[in-house]
Amino acid sequence: MASDTALIGVGVMGEAVLTSLLTVVDPAQVRISDGRPEHGRERAAAHGVRWVEQNVEAVACADVVIVAVKPKDVAAVLAEIDPVLGPEVLVVSIAAGIPTAFIESRLEAPVPVVRVMPNTPATIGQGVSVMSPGSHTTDSHLDQVAQLLSGTGTVLRVPESDQDAVTAISGSGPAYVFYLIDALAEAGVLGGLSRATALELATRTVAGAGAMAAASGEHPVVLREQVSSPAGTTVAGVRALDQHGVRAGVVAAVEAARARSVELGRSLEE
Repeated sequence: MASDTALIGVGVMGEAVLTSLLTVVDPAQVRISDGRPEHGRERAAAHGVRWVEQNVEAVACADVVIVAVKPKDVAAVLAEIDPVLGPEVLVVSIAAGIPTAFIESRLEAPVPVVRVMPNTPATIGQGVSVMSPGSHTTDSHLDQVAQLLSGTGTVLRVPESDQDAVTAISGSGPAYVFYLIDALAEAGVLGGLSRATALELATRTVAGAGAMAAASGEHPVVLREQVSSPAGTTVAGVRALDQHGVRAGVVAAVEAARARSVELGRSLEE
């Protein structure tokens, strides 16, 4: 893919996106900038791309501009780069909770904007990145972004109205899974296992179960029943989960995260 690309922000997710786009874009066509010059130079050297001191220098003449800064910094970055954006530029934002309308309102030209919600497993190519188009975005723009993000894992498209729910599930979801791994490991220690053994068992079991669910195409209830022998250990364990309200707790956690995402988006309008 021939595309002059600028990446603003090389944090954890920004670097994951950088790693992905370098599978389809020549490193010589990639410029990065970051508010931490020493960090930015190190990451540029590690990936063989060009480091620049100023955001405006990074985006000048770029075909694609990826904004990977913290949400609180997006408005300032857009104000800085808007005067030098070309008329055909494609702007991609991975800043959590920032609507495409907010970005469009800060840019003078009616450029296409794509909002992306990635998650942390994208750093190992096993993530989910969910895209939503802005008002000037076409299917070809989404196809282009999907190709750029293909190295992060699965890439999905949803209406932007679904992004708060996406954030609550796939964006925040890895934290819930890590929470479960920690709880399983702790239970193993209580059962007499060494902490190292318990943690490896918990981690490998969650990873394997997730891979099985993805590969099988079966509903998780069906997969759960395949593990559950009548009057067996698994049935007893699942019953205890229900008695302690684990399902309700997970639903409540996702709803709380979704509500917080909505709140963060609305705060931009104030």
